[in-house]
Amino acid sequence: MDLPGLRMHYVSAGPEDGPPVILLHGFPEFWYSWRFQIPALVQAGYRVISPDQRGYNLSDKQGPYNASTLVRDIVHLQDALGLSSSHVVGHDWGGAIAWSFAAAHPGRTQRLVTMNAPHINAYQDALVRHPRQILKSYYIALFQVPRLPEWAIRQNDYALLERAFQSVSPERMTQRDIALYKEACAQPGALEAMIGWYRAINRSRKAVLNIDRPSCVIWGERDAFLEKGCNETLGSYVPDLSVHYLPRASHWVQMDLPDEVNRIMLDFLDG
Repeated sequence: MDLPGLRMHYVSAGPEDGPPVILLHGFPEFWYSWRFQIPALVQAGYRVISPDQRGYNLSDKQGPYNASTLVRDIVHLQDALGLSSSHVVGHDWGGAIAWSFAAAHPGRTQRLVTMNAPHINAYQDALVRHPRQILKSYYIALFQVPRLPEWAIRQNDYALLERAFQSVSPERMTQRDIALYKEACAQPGALEAMIGWYRAINRSRKAVLNIDRPSCVIWGERDAFLEKGCNETLGSYVPDLSVHYLPRASHWVQMDLPDEVNRIMLDFLDG
């Protein structure tokens, strides 16, 4: 799809007249990370749109990668698909963009689902309340170093990438799946773009994001990167909120426990 300033690759499935759901992946993922959710949504009658976000996999590799630009990409995608609004579902960085999208465009957001993706204001609260979160966020500082993160990730056939997914059951993260993630990261300019999202953090607005849309958080408690306490003050910013903690799931909650995640998500989207 040719959008203003971006050629975006996306996958779509389901009936054209079904309620639209946009799925936003995180780092270091691409549209394929929703492979367990797309069939469930289609079977329930939804129209699913799962893009490679700016800089990832087969979408254009050009900045900027600040939050306002990434949110605007989703608006443009809705426009190009003829959608006045949609449900929005996001994991990790995709969840961060989903929070920002719902805050900036409530009229274009029907219902919001985030998975292991802290709301920026609740995350900042957690840095004060839970100092261990600062230690878990060490990689964000590392990603600010020029060229080093890209070099490190490429070493030994993307061994760090494979290690990042080691908490996912081999039944749900096969060697073929790993190879597809490596292939996406190996696209020309992809790693630089993906790390560029982190390098744009300080250029992104840190305004209070009050959300007035029905919102659902699905959170794997075995997250190696994010404390459960990231949701402690979330109700202050999101009054219409339901939170579901899954003790047996890691950061990759949608792959760890797809049946449970799909049930919670579909129950919420169905209202």
